[in-house]
Amino acid sequence: MGEDRRLRAVVGLAQGMAAAHTPRESWRAAALGACHALAGSFAALSVWERELGRLRVLVNVGERTEGEDEFPDGEAYPVHQFPEITEFLHERWAGGGGPNAWVETADGPAGSRAGYCHQRVAALRRRGRGCCVVAPIVLHGRAWGELYVARPAGAPDFDAADADFATVLASVVAAGIAQTERLEEARRLAFTDALTGLANRRAVDVRLDEAVERHKGDGVVVSLVVCDLNGLKRVNDTRGHAVGDRLLERFGSVLSLCGAMLPGTLAARLGGDEFCLLAVGPAADEVVRIADELCRRAAELELGEGVACGVASTEDPIGPVRSARRLFRLADAAQYRAKAVRAAKPVVAGREGPDDPVVRLADAPSPTEGERRRFRGRHEPRP
Repeated sequence: MGEDRRLRAVVGLAQGMAAAHTPRESWRAAALGACHALAGSFAALSVWERELGRLRVLVNVGERTEGEDEFPDGEAYPVHQFPEITEFLHERWAGGGGPNAWVETADGPAGSRAGYCHQRVAALRRRGRGCCVVAPIVLHGRAWGELYVARPAGAPDFDAADADFATVLASVVAAGIAQTERLEEARRLAFTDALTGLANRRAVDVRLDEAVERHKGDGVVVSLVVCDLNGLKRVNDTRGHAVGDRLLERFGSVLSLCGAMLPGTLAARLGGDEFCLLAVGPAADEVVRIADELCRRAAELELGEGVACGVASTEDPIGPVRSARRLFRLADAAQYRAKAVRAAKPVVAGREGPDDPVVRLADAPSPTEGERRRFRGRHEPRP
């Protein structure tokens, strides 16, 4: 491959990873870019999970054989089967060398590294491949994993120049992975409540918008549980804010536990003493059952005075839900009613007949004169 073509391949790989929006997209772009750059038929990206002592395959691209899923759930190999990822690399670094790529062929080991590659040779033969080039990926000064590119039996073997080029590609992949990790960390911080570790209001807004669009398009059931933690002000005033923070953290753990009982449910702290669960898919009755469990567990907390809990679900008779804001107002109104009547169980919008007071309150054009609070729209902070 000419120098110009190789440069274009490197630029293409870097651009593909930079354009990725998720780690999976980044892994796939890395493997595809390397496969194309090295004229391979198959490529894989694997991570070294030190705590588990294994290489776990993140993505397989190109001409896959049986058992090679694109994003495998459980394809992993004990590191002792591939000791070069640990022993060989560390020996090279200790001697002042770098993490260079190397070539294996289906004909068997060559040179001074016999004994390191028998598993790779067996894998090449088993999958009908003639050769592969393996490039260590080094991140933050440590072996992170490896880039693997193969060619089919009968194709020209990789040579030393290909191995050198694979080393360059691996460094580009490492830079892309580092960038992806930084973006994921920034995204995590932007959508996470710092005190409880739950999702925050911004995350709920995004997920709820997506869920309501799915409801309008496919009829998927969307349910929202909004709960207000009672007694937080008393705890803050009498025992200090540090104790109040512990109450928030403990309730956050209870909320997370209950949310885990409904697959795919988002548990979030909206701000202050207000929390929510967003469930997409489960039936309304299941959501109400979990909300009831949440109320029971919250009442058992050593601090605080339980929760006021409101539920709104598109499966209940609440009228058309054409916006995330309406579902939120319904759940908020149900929670407000639960607090007003000191309900020990959740109040559910739409379950008190055709003139349901919660629905009526949520759909009122403006707050009535006697109300103690305003309903919050998506960008209306609670006073």
